This record gives sequence, structure tokens and C-alpha cells, in this order.
Amino acid sequence: MNRPSAQPIIRQYELVERVKSYDPDADEDALNKAYVFTIKAHGSQTRASGDPYFTHPIWVAYLLTELKLDTASIITALLHDTVEDTLTSLQEIQRAFGPDVARLVDGVTKLSRIELQHTGTPQSDQQKQAENFRKLVLAMSEDIRVLLVKLADRLHNMQTLHYIKNPDKRRRIARETIEIYAPLAERIGIQRWKDELEELAFQELNPEAFASIRGRLERLEEDGAGGVDRIIKELEETVHSAGLQTATVSGRRKAPYSIWRKMQRKNVAFEQLSDVMAFRIVVDTVEHCYQALGVIHAKYPVVPGRFKDYISTPKPNGYRSIHTTVIGPEKHRIEVQIRTDEMHEVADVGVAAHWAYKEGRPRTTEGRQYRWLRELLDILEHAVRPEEFLEHTKLELFQDQVFCFTPKGDLIALPRGATAVDFAYAVHSVVGDTCVGAKVNGRMLPLRTPLQNGDQVEILTSKNSTPSTDWENFVVTGKARARIRRFIRTQQRGEHIKLGRGLLERIFKQEGYEYSDKALDGVIKIFQQPTSEDLLAAIGAAQTGARDVFNTIFPGHRTQQQVAPEDKIVPQAKAKPKRSSSAPLPIRGLIPGMAVHYARCCHPLPGDRIVGIVTTGKGVTIHTIDCETLESFHESPERWIDVAWDPEAEGMEDAVGRISVVVANEPGALGTLTTVIGKNGGNITNLKFTSRSPDFFEMLIDIDVHDVKHLTNIMAALRAMPVINSVERARSR
Repeated sequence: MNRPSAQPIIRQYELVERVKSYDPDADEDALNKAYVFTIKAHGSQTRASGDPYFTHPIWVAYLLTELKLDTASIITALLHDTVEDTLTSLQEIQRAFGPDVARLVDGVTKLSRIELQHTGTPQSDQQKQAENFRKLVLAMSEDIRVLLVKLADRLHNMQTLHYIKNPDKRRRIARETIEIYAPLAERIGIQRWKDELEELAFQELNPEAFASIRGRLERLEEDGAGGVDRIIKELEETVHSAGLQTATVSGRRKAPYSIWRKMQRKNVAFEQLSDVMAFRIVVDTVEHCYQALGVIHAKYPVVPGRFKDYISTPKPNGYRSIHTTVIGPEKHRIEVQIRTDEMHEVADVGVAAHWAYKEGRPRTTEGRQYRWLRELLDILEHAVRPEEFLEHTKLELFQDQVFCFTPKGDLIALPRGATAVDFAYAVHSVVGDTCVGAKVNGRMLPLRTPLQNGDQVEILTSKNSTPSTDWENFVVTGKARARIRRFIRTQQRGEHIKLGRGLLERIFKQEGYEYSDKALDGVIKIFQQPTSEDLLAAIGAAQTGARDVFNTIFPGHRTQQQVAPEDKIVPQAKAKPKRSSSAPLPIRGLIPGMAVHYARCCHPLPGDRIVGIVTTGKGVTIHTIDCETLESFHESPERWIDVAWDPEAEGMEDAVGRISVVVANEPGALGTLTTVIGKNGGNITNLKFTSRSPDFFEMLIDIDVHDVKHLTNIMAALRAMPVINSVERARSR
């Protein structure tokens, strides 16, 4: 949706008439009262654009009228910033507009002034973001309208983002939008808002890639001018000739961000994408959908593996449609979507298309009917810190999905790459905790096996079983990871308490004192721990020194030992050694003190799935799990070590990624390549030309990166440049 940069003010009568056009029974007096109330409350406040602040809540309300929402939602939009940004209290809102509106306003409030209770310092931006999102999830679980108002609020803020002068603030808002709010819009089915949020955020976060892809799309349309119209006309003639006279056909190009993600996911260049255009056939009934599908498949060759029936198995957000890819008119490979008018409305505005409030039904907790929302609440229950909840939630929201079935035929939607353990936790937390095996399509398979669309999964359980710490290395859903981490914390806490008590007992004995847990009561507040057990656990985890605790308990005591004896018995695995710039990157699963080398055949990076190979006299060599070199070790399973990158490790800036690039042989090409790498935070440490021709150069480039995600972003940015023919990670060089 394209709006002018300077947005006009929506007049009072315009907003009221807009609501009355789809809801003749709307409370006109309450709408007028709320409109005037927000203008008076915000007074002379202005936005970064210089416009009066009250224009923002009015535009938010206007956006919600596009979804034809109820009067309470529109009033909430008008008032959503009054409690936070003005002197208005929630009690005033309740007296003037009733408890329903007050509850919604309270749910939408940004809560930026809230600080974590257990810290004495202000929250970081990440903590604030995590805490606010946690509150949002709790609020929208009771009433999904809270999320709708919040999304409209974010959409208008993104439409006016360019007025904010601080580039760091713009990028932070855009990043939050693309990681949280756009996926949320998709999950409740509001495709139009999801597309616009992604496009606005992408334009801010990666303006060069955005401009490049949009320019290519525009040139593609110019080069194929008339081609799209001819395809639409032929598709219409095809379905009309089969008796579907009322069917309509339309075509649209896919959004730049959607194309960018596909380039990243499939590791392809723009020219290799064959479905940048999608064509939609809208018919009257479900029966006509399948009739139209038969007609299309009968006339055009079908592309294998590109058929999805979301009518028989709808997406979790209620989306229903048939997707198929064919070699269509003029031998173009095209994606065709087939749906009814009702399905099309749901696809466009999601939950708002069948809004209970518009139909006069009693208010229920609509939010609870969404399985994904229940999953977020479950993650919230088991996450210790708001940042951990936010991390797991991003995993839950921001991934493509696969659809699997229980033995009884119940549908379970999971992120792509999910395993049988993820499936078990999706069925029920207890099923996940007691999982011991899985049958996929009747065959016993390892629990780490990724599931595919249509798999039927039977989970085998045992009452005496508990989660394995290894599961955390391969599960992908936030719920599974949160439950496993909780178990690990509980298990490790007991061990840490035991070790911490042993360390203190040893020091007390050496210094001539008798140890008792009561001795800690007077110092737990000094070490900012709630209980003596928490302090013992901190000592056992090497977060607090046992000698420091002893010296605090007995400040006048003078020890004759120069080196604390407990240092000799603290296991290496518990310690956090300081790293030099040349130290190896921290890896879980290794024996302390073992030499570590990184394979030059695959250049493993933090974020890669890795495996360790033991070499006599040399220690352990780390390979990526897909390294071709590993084939030579299949006959020696005893040499394999299950390892993983430590997700909390710091100092990863010295990781080196190697890529193979084919660049056009033209002026400025090398400069473009190096500039893109530099702008995306990469540092070139080595560059070697491996072949050249009149048209192209092929080269190997070593780049200092933080992790595999950082390298993937650099590769995707390179692929968006016209002078770059191809980019791949270098293997077996």
C-alpha cells in the first residue's frame, strides 16, 4: 500500500463514516468522543515528522477500518498511546469508555517504563524488547484485538520511519519489525500488512539489495510488457471453456523481501528464480477449486514437488488455497493459486475476515484458538529470562513450516527442519519429556531425523525416561528448546549446589572453621542471591568464587595460602577462561585440554552443525556435518565426537568463512564486490583468483565474520548485485 510521505489528517467525520459504512450499528457518539479525547490528551505533542502527535492514533484507527473491526477496537486505536504518553490514567479511560476499552488499551500500551524486578540497573534495549513482547503475548492470549491494534500501530510507525533522524534507532525498529511483527501478522493471516511491514523494514535494513531487486523486477515487467496480460487471458479462456464462467484470474509480482528470502534459502541468484510472478484463480466453491486444478493440470505440464493443498490441510492461521506450479502459457514456469472468494478474503485480512464481534456473537477468548499462541504461552512458562523467551519465540515464528500427522490423523504444524523430538513436544510436553523413540511412516528412525511434509509420526515413550541434553543440539522449536533447557538447568543446579558446598567445606576445614549452610545467611544479599542454595549453585557454576564468599563471611581472617585451593578442584568445564584473539572458538562436547583444529576443507563457522574427528597425536579436527571429507571416516565411528558451538560464547569475530565467487569481467565489478562485503560487516583477509575468461573471473575469498548467519547475509547481499554471477561457500579446497 503506497501512501504519500506527508500523510493527510483523517477528519473526524471521515473516520466515523468509514466505520458506519461496514457497521451501521456502530456507536457514533463513542467514536466522536474518543476522537476528541485523543486530540485533547496529546495536546501540542509532535512526531518526528513535525505533524501533531494525535495524527498517529487517528491513522492507526483508520488502518483498522480497512479490516472492518468493531467499535471497541477503533476506540482503542484512538486511545492506545494516551496512558503512556500523556497524563491520562487508565481509570479515566475506564470511566469514559468502559472496562472493555480500558482492558484493551492496557494490553496495547508499550510498557517501555517497566524494568526487570530482579535487577537494579535499567534494561538494555534487548531486555526492553523482550519484556514488552512477553507482555504483548500475555495480553493477546486473552483478546486477539490487542495484537491487531499493536500491528496497526507498528505499521503506521514503519510508514513514517524515514522521519526519524537516528539511523541506529531506525534499524533497531526495522529489525524488530521484520523479526517479530511481520511474522505475527502472517500467523494471524493478514497478508497485506505482513507484506508491507517486511517491505518497509527490508528497505531500511538493506537498501542496496532492496533497490537492486526492485529494479530487476521493474525491468522484468518492462521486458515482458504484455506477457503477463497474455498469460492471464489464456488462463481465463482455459477455465471458462471448462464451464467455470464466473472464475476470475489475476497476476501479481512477488515482493522484494520474499524474493530476497528465497535467494537466501535456496542459495540461488535472481536469474535462477522462476516464480517471481504468481497468478490467482478465484472461483465460487470448493468443488470449483478442484475442478479448476484439474483443468490446469490437464492442459499444462506440472512441475514435480511444487503442489500444496492448503484447502484440505489449512495453515495454522486459517489460510486455505491450492498452490501448483506448471509450465504454463508461452512456456513460462508459473505458480498458480486457486481459491474461493471467502478464502481470498481470509488470505488478505486473516482473522478479521470472520470477526466474531461483527457477527453479534458473545465475546470469547479468540486468541486461545490459535495453537501457535498456546505454544508461545508454553514457552513463556518455561523460559527463565525475557531474552530467552524472545529467542525461542523468534524460532517459533520466523520459519517455514512442514505439516505432519499423528497416528490418529491429527495435523501438527512444525518449522521446517523440525525433528521427531519437536513433534513429541508439539503433541504434549509430557510426551516430549518421556520420548525414547519415533516411528516415521511406520519405520523406526533416529530422533534427530528432520521431518518432511505429510510424514505420519508415532512417538514411543517411557515413564522412566527424561530429556537428553543432546536434544538441544538438533531441536528447532522454541517449546522443545525451552523444556530441554529447563530440565538441564534443574539437573545442573543440583550438581552445582553439591560442588559449591564441597568447595566451601574444604576452605572452611583448611582455615580451621566448621562449615554450616547457616553461615551463608548473612552474605547472600551481598552476592545478590535470593537464597543460600542459589549462592552455592553460583559457586559450583564458577560464577562466584568460594574464596570470595569465605573472605566476606570472615573479613578479618588472613589466609597464608597465596593460591586458593579450590582452584585446583574446579573442573575445567565449569570455568570461563579468558580468550585471546588467537584462542579456539568455544565448543561444547570436548574433553577439557584437548587440542582443537578447524578443517580447511569446509571452514566450519559458529552456527554450522559440526562434528569432531579424533586424530591420534593431533587432537580433534572440527568439520561441518555435510563435509565430504567425513565419508573417509565412516569405517571408524569410534573417532567421531558429538560437538556443538557454545551459543553463549563471545569473541567470535575471528571466525573465517571462505566463499567461491564468479564475477562479471567488467569495470567496477571488483569494487562492487569488496564494497558490499565491507558494508555488511565482513573483512576480507585473503583473495585468490582461480580461473578467468573473457566474461568472468572466479575467485576464492576468505572473510572474517561472526558466524554462519553473518556469512549467509553477505552472500545474499552479493547475489543481489547484477555483476555477481554466483556465490557459494567453498568446500574441499
